[in-house]
Amino acid sequence: MNTCAYEAWQRADVDLNDTYRRAMEVAKSWSDGAAEALRAAQRAWIPYRDAACTAEGFLFEGGSMEPFIVNSCLEHLTRQRTEEMRAVYEMN
Repeated sequence: MNTCAYEAWQRADVDLNDTYRRAMEVAKSWSDGAAEALRAAQRAWIPYRDAACTAEGFLFEGGSMEPFIVNSCLEHLTRQRTEEMRAVYEMN
């Protein structure tokens, strides 16, 4: 289960990175300010995601479920962020 959760998160991360690259292209076509705002938002979001999932993992600290919980959280928040970017930058 832990391996599957990790692999699911990795797939979600690849999708997020692809979406981010396309969103940056769109943002740059709007203005330099839009691209910088997206970059700043993404740079702020990554530490938030990581900290939120680490915090969630503490419910199972030291147990065999901890990596599963953390990776499942990472996947969920990463997919959520991907959909948010797609909605804003009209890439659905």
